[in-house]
Amino acid sequence: MKKITLFLLLTLLVASCNRKSELEKQIEKIPVELTVERFDKAFYESEDLQAVKQKFPHFFPANVPDSVWIAKKNDTIYQELYEEVQKKFSDISTLKSQLKSLFQHIKFYYPNEKLPVVHTVISEVDYHRKTFYTDSLTWISLDVFLGKDHHFYAAEPEYLRENLEPEQILPNLVQSFAHRKIPYPRTGDFLSRIIYEGKILYLKDLLLPELSDAQKIAYPEKKLKWAMANEENVWRYFIDEKMLYSTDPSLVIRFVNEAPFSKFYLDIDSESPGKMGSWIGWQIVRAYAKNNEVSLEELFSKNAEELFRASKYKPRK
Repeated sequence: MKKITLFLLLTLLVASCNRKSELEKQIEKIPVELTVERFDKAFYESEDLQAVKQKFPHFFPANVPDSVWIAKKNDTIYQELYEEVQKKFSDISTLKSQLKSLFQHIKFYYPNEKLPVVHTVISEVDYHRKTFYTDSLTWISLDVFLGKDHHFYAAEPEYLRENLEPEQILPNLVQSFAHRKIPYPRTGDFLSRIIYEGKILYLKDLLLPELSDAQKIAYPEKKLKWAMANEENVWRYFIDEKMLYSTDPSLVIRFVNEAPFSKFYLDIDSESPGKMGSWIGWQIVRAYAKNNEVSLEELFSKNAEELFRASKYKPRK
């Protein structure tokens, strides 16, 4: 694997927004082949189911009879779902441009990576299957990116709807990609888990440099401002409560999982964003990348304790 020194890259990634860094200009020149297949359109618009099955066999399990697919295609609820997807995504030229840029960044950091064909699908508004990434099969479920105010999502809490905007397609896809590249921690302590989440967010820094921090972590701006303003207080809380090396699984629920807010059991809870543990882990990984000349592979394979100690992390005040 190509060795990439990260010490200088972080500086390049935060270069002036008014002009692209030399690194980004270099990445823009990387040739990639991008193919996007509209499975959603093929399934709902074609009158020849057998032709669709032949072209997209991986979407049709052998044990499911044709009658199930025909009934689904003719169901008025699914037809409405498809119509709403087409209203939002009849033109995916912007998405294709974003995917091309993402693939160029992937090839820069992972030059041996095989790039997949991307499929757009409808997942019946399954929030747990927004995207899927492998080098042989990749899909984007367009029906969960119609916008947080879409009536399909009206019953969902606001913190979940924040992740249903079109701008969240690429962050979710990188999340899926990251699960293949970043080893899950073998230990169950809180520090290992938040640094694992921090590594995923740091990979978004590298692969999606044009996005804001708020977009990468799916925070509304006011929640991002809270996280930045309270970073030192949150870190002190983790230290004072001796959480870093705790294996209490409730800490992941309180500070890592998707949630309307982080659970400090204090008056500030309702003002805080969820995933504050992930936010802190992100800042630790960023500090490590800034203060250590290592390859991307070395960074992601580094265990949490070693990474934390070498990061020289100091929360912003």
